[in-house]
Amino acid sequence: MTDSDKTQARARLRQLATESIENRDPTGWFEKLYRGAKGDPEAIPWAHLRANPFLIEWVTSNQPSGEGQRALVVGCGLGDDAEAMARYGFDVTAFDISPEAIAWARRRFPDSLVRYAFANALSLPERWSEQFHLIVEIYTLQSLPFQAMRERVAANLARCIAPGGSLLVICAGRDESDEPGSMPWPLTRADLTMFEQVGLREMSFEDLLSQEEPFFRHFRIHYQK
Repeated sequence: MTDSDKTQARARLRQLATESIENRDPTGWFEKLYRGAKGDPEAIPWAHLRANPFLIEWVTSNQPSGEGQRALVVGCGLGDDAEAMARYGFDVTAFDISPEAIAWARRRFPDSLVRYAFANALSLPERWSEQFHLIVEIYTLQSLPFQAMRERVAANLARCIAPGGSLLVICAGRDESDEPGSMPWPLTRADLTMFEQVGLREMSFEDLLSQEEPFFRHFRIHYQK
C-alpha cells in the first residue's frame, strides 16, 4: 500500500466519521467503513493483519500464559489481537460494533477458538459483568468524538472486569497543551482519569513511541480492579 493509498484511506475514514457525527450517529461509520472495504484490508487504516506490537510486548512481559483466564478484546476488528490472546492460552471473547467486521474475522479464522460477537461498548451485555480477568482496549476510545461517550465505555468495561482482574489500554497520546487534531483523537492523561473514577487503580503508565513509521506517541496503561 503506497503512502498515497494510506492517505486516501484515512481521508475516507474521517469523511465517514464526520458525516456520522453530523447525522447524530457517531458510531455508525464503523459498519460503513468495513462494508465499503469490500474485503480489502488495506481500506481499513488500522488493519495491519498482525497483533498490535505494544500488546504482544506487554503480554509477553507481564502475563505470558493465560491458562484458566478469560479475556475480552474490545473493538476487535479483523481479529488479530484476539487470535494472539488465544495463542497465549486465554479463553477469549472478542466483540465489535460492526457486524461486517465480525463476519470478516470469522472468515479469516474459521477454526478459531475465539468467540466473536457483535456488541456495542456503549451498552455491553449484563451477562458479561465481572466475567473477565483481562480486558484489552486498543484504539477504540480515541475514535469516539465525545468525552461523555468515552466515560460511558470506561464504566461498562470496569463493570465487566472480574474482581482482581485487569484492563490494558493502548491509545494515541498527547499533552493537554497539544491540539487534539482530527479523528482519531489522541487522549490525554486527564482524559484517562475516567478509569480511576469508575473504581480502577492505575498500576502502570507508559509513554511510548510507535515502533515503525509513522512514529507517533502512544500511552499504554494497566489498570486493576
